[in-house]
Amino acid sequence: MKVHSYLASRPKHVLGKSNAVAALSSSLRDRYTRNAVRVRVGDSVKLLRGEYSGIEGKVQKVFSSLGMITVEGISREKIAGGTTPVRIQASNVVVTSLNLDDKWRREKIEGKS
Repeated sequence: MKVHSYLASRPKHVLGKSNAVAALSSSLRDRYTRNAVRVRVGDSVKLLRGEYSGIEGKVQKVFSSLGMITVEGISREKIAGGTTPVRIQASNVVVTSLNLDDKWRREKIEGKS
């Protein structure tokens, strides 16, 4: 209960820091010698838990303050019609491939900085 109340009422400077962190797949762990990475748009992930477990897709949007992401191809129908993307906890996915278009992120992950 203490952890939940802290997460709900944490200060603004802590809010968006590193909540959207997911584990790396075993092949990426061996390559980059790290266990987890902050999820970014364009990363490919595989869902491990919940209703949509086993589905793979690319990250569409990251909600860093909530620690949640949306993944391509995962949506639910609304009662009034239409669809909406499903938000998924970043801790319930494993990153299968990284988006390394950004030079800073590539150097940070590869350990060159």
